Amino acid sequence: MTTFYWYGAAAFGEIAGSFAFWAWLRLDKSILWTIPGAVLLVLFAVALTRIDSVFAGRVYAAYGGVYIFSSLLWLWLVEGARPDRWDLIGAFVCIAGAAIILGGPRATA
Repeated sequence: MTTFYWYGAAAFGEIAGSFAFWAWLRLDKSILWTIPGAVLLVLFAVALTRIDSVFAGRVYAAYGGVYIFSSLLWLWLVEGARPDRWDLIGAFVCIAGAAIILGGPRATA
């Protein structure tokens, strides 16, 4: 359960932090939006290091599915655009891939 918490924190940090820069550069918001944006991006990086894995690449690969799902949730809840069926099908495929990466049996060396 802790893994899901850290993946959720990472997704929030990356998406909200990146959105702060989007707001500044694309929505003509104040440059001050980049301050919480930078803090949130640090949260993202720290959260990924808290996931129990020997290899960073495996954590990042599985995170890809979580990121896609979370981005569509952001699209719907924050930006007010409802994901369409192709968004949802794509997210399901990515989450299934992340689950395989996280839960697949590993050979012991």
